Amino acid sequence: MKYTKGSIGRVFLLKFEDDDILIDKLGLFAKKERIKAATMIFIGALKKGELVTGPRKPVIPPLPNKVNFKDGWEVMGIGTIFVNAKGPQIHIHGSMGKKSKVLTGCVRGKSKVFLVIEAVVLELKGIKATKEIDPQTGLNLLKII
Repeated sequence: MKYTKGSIGRVFLLKFEDDDILIDKLGLFAKKERIKAATMIFIGALKKGELVTGPRKPVIPPLPNKVNFKDGWEVMGIGTIFVNAKGPQIHIHGSMGKKSKVLTGCVRGKSKVFLVIEAVVLELKGIKATKEIDPQTGLNLLKII
């Protein structure tokens, strides 16, 4: 285990609206506000998108088990934002439900908001970390500097 210490900086309240692409809008926000490290929590609904619900098998490098969803799902989740040379790197995990079905996993790609998502973003100050492609796993993993 590795760790670093910092403090809470600015606090933001975000409202994503119907048809917003969650990860794209969050990336634009992070660039505009020059966020280098942050965590977020959110509640709301996603209309459609893609979720990675773990690896197909627990091997390295892992092959993702991708699940597409549509028709509006209630969602809550947590995520992180770190930057690298390519810009903000967003990692979101959420749990979503529709009727008696539940999915939990990593929100990916062009997942679209249904009606609204409310998020609180907490900027992390004094944290020296980035995201980089790990050669062993092929994943964009946290690197504490």
